[in-house]
Amino acid sequence: SIRFSSLNQFLRANHKRLACYYLISAILFGVSATLFSLLLRIELYSSGNRIIPFENQNFYNLSITLHGLLMIFFLVMPGLYGAFGNYFLPVFLGSPEVAFPRVNSFSFLLLPVSYAFVILSTASEFGAALGWTLYPPLSTSLMNLSAAAVDLIIDGLIISGVSSLFGSLNFLATIAAYGVLRSSFPLFTASILITAILLILTLPVLSAALLILLADLHFNTVYFNPAFAADPVLYQHFFWFFGHPEVYILIIPAFGIISEGISLFSQKIILAFDSMILALLCLSILGSGVWAHHIYTVGLEVDTRAYFTAVTIMISLPTGTKVFNWFCSYLGNSMQLSNITSIKWIILFLLTFTLGGSTGVILANSATDLALHDTYYVVAHFHFVLSLGAVIALFSSLILYQKVIFASDLSFYSSTVFHFFLSFIAVLMTFTPMHFLGFNVMPRRISDITDNFNSWNYVSSVGSIFTLVSAALLKKK
Repeated sequence: SIRFSSLNQFLRANHKRLACYYLISAILFGVSATLFSLLLRIELYSSGNRIIPFENQNFYNLSITLHGLLMIFFLVMPGLYGAFGNYFLPVFLGSPEVAFPRVNSFSFLLLPVSYAFVILSTASEFGAALGWTLYPPLSTSLMNLSAAAVDLIIDGLIISGVSSLFGSLNFLATIAAYGVLRSSFPLFTASILITAILLILTLPVLSAALLILLADLHFNTVYFNPAFAADPVLYQHFFWFFGHPEVYILIIPAFGIISEGISLFSQKIILAFDSMILALLCLSILGSGVWAHHIYTVGLEVDTRAYFTAVTIMISLPTGTKVFNWFCSYLGNSMQLSNITSIKWIILFLLTFTLGGSTGVILANSATDLALHDTYYVVAHFHFVLSLGAVIALFSSLILYQKVIFASDLSFYSSTVFHFFLSFIAVLMTFTPMHFLGFNVMPRRISDITDNFNSWNYVSSVGSIFTLVSAALLKKK
C-alpha cells in the first residue's frame, strides 16, 4: 500500500507511487470533464436556451470540445492504462520496477502540464469551439474565433502524446526485459503489451496531423485548406487512423482488468485462455484498419464503404468471443459471487459493453450510418462503449483493488452497494434515451432542440444528475 507524507516522497519514481498519482490525477481531471458534460445536459433538458445565452452559443461547442478531450486523454487513458498499468505490470512480471523509472516519472509529470495547456485555452475570449476532433477548415482559419485557444489545445495534446509515448516505450521495455522468458502472460499483461504497441504505432500519425494544423494556422501552408484546392478530408483520415485504434487503446486495458477480476473471484483461469489472447490480437489488428467508418459521409466510393463495412462487422467476432468466455467463466461459479460489489460492476460492464457493441454493428453498415451519423444515436453508441465501458471498468478496479492500493476501504458495504444500484439506474437513464433521440433524428452538437425531443432529453438530463449524486457516495471508510 502507498502512503503520502512529504514532497520528497512525491518526487520519488516508485512505480506504485506513480500509479497512485496517475489515478488521483485522472479522477481530478475527470471531475472537470464531467462538469462540462453536466452543463450540456442541463442545457438540453428542455427546448430553448437554458443556461447558455443565445448570443454565446459558442460556449456549447466549447463544452463539447473540452468534455471529449478531457474524458479521453485525461481520465480514461491515465486511469486505466497509466495507473493500473504502472501498478500491476511489474507485479505480474515479477520485476522490482519498470525498466526506466526516471522516464516513468517524467512521463507522469508531463500529464498535468498538458492538462494545464488544454484548460488554459478557455482563458481566451472565445475558446476553441471546434469539437474534440479539431476538424479543418474551422480549426485552421479565422472562423474559429480564437487561434490562440486552438494553439493551446494542440500543444496540450502533443505533450499528452509524448507522455503516452514514453509510458508505452517504458512498458514495452519492461515486458521485453522481465517477461521474455515467460511461457505465457496474464491477460492484463497481454492487454498492456497490445495497448503499448498500438500507441507507439498510431501516436506519431496524430502528432503529425496536429503539427500540420499548426503549420496551416501560422505558417501559410495549405495542406487542409479547401480554398487552395487542398483536402480537409485528409486530416480526417489522419485523425481517425489514430482515433479508432484509440478506442481500443482505451478499452483493451479494461478488458485485462475485467478478465483478472473474473479470474480472481472464480479462482480459475478464464475459459479458453488462448482464444482470449487471440481475440485481443485480432481486435487490435482489425481495429487498426477500419478508421474510415467514422467518415462515411464525406463521399467515399462504394467499394471503399463496402470494405470498411465488412471489416468493421468482423470486429464483432473477437469481441463476441471475449464476452462469451467472460460470461461462461462467471456462470460456472456459485451465485454467491453476485453479492460481491466488484462482480456487480463487472457484470454491468459486460451488459453495457455488449449493448454498445451491438449498436456499433448497426452503425458499421454504411447505408445505416449515412442516416444516423449526425444524430444522437452515434453519441449513445460510443458512450455505452466508453463512458459505460471504460469508466465502469475503472470503478470496478478501484473497488476490487482498494485494499491493495490504498490499504483501506473506500466505503461501507451498504453504501457501496447503494452507489452501484444508483449508478446503474443513472447511466441507463442518461444514455438509453439517446438511442430513441437518434432514431428520431435529433442532431448532435446543436444546443437548441425542438419540443418533440423534450421528453427523452428530460429523462437523460435527470439521469446525469443521478450519476453525479452516485459518484459522491464513494468515500473513504
